[in-house]
Amino acid sequence: MTAINPYLNFNGTAEEAFNLYKSVFGGEFGMIARMKDTPPQPWMENLSESDKNKIMHISLTLPTGGVLMASDVLESSGFTVEPGNLYNLSITAESEEEANTMFNALSEGGKVRMAMEKTFWGAYFGMCTDRYGIQWMINYDYPRE
Repeated sequence: MTAINPYLNFNGTAEEAFNLYKSVFGGEFGMIARMKDTPPQPWMENLSESDKNKIMHISLTLPTGGVLMASDVLESSGFTVEPGNLYNLSITAESEEEANTMFNALSEGGKVRMAMEKTFWGAYFGMCTDRYGIQWMINYDYPRE
């Protein structure tokens, strides 16, 4: 396992919050992607213009080497930010096998929110909530050619 990083959920204020965090902690944005920047997905068909401009993923690489990440949740898709889902812990695995091992152990007795699968951003990714209510994101980035 290479890293565990906090992944925060916002109700449309992720970009504003991350501009504050950058001014406080320093660092550089590694990625800023809006909902409209993703390849077409069935859940995107009825998004409002406001939702299309919300943050799908933002990352701030901190001077200390850690990475703070976040996204805006889409209330139009039935998601809300509330106590218990304000954050995830994101694990970067070193292989698909390691990702599967961690995912299976963490989801046992808990809830699979998204099964491990290959994604459009070139990773193997899944989400689960463990039996203690902690939300996890497991990600393995495929080597870039």
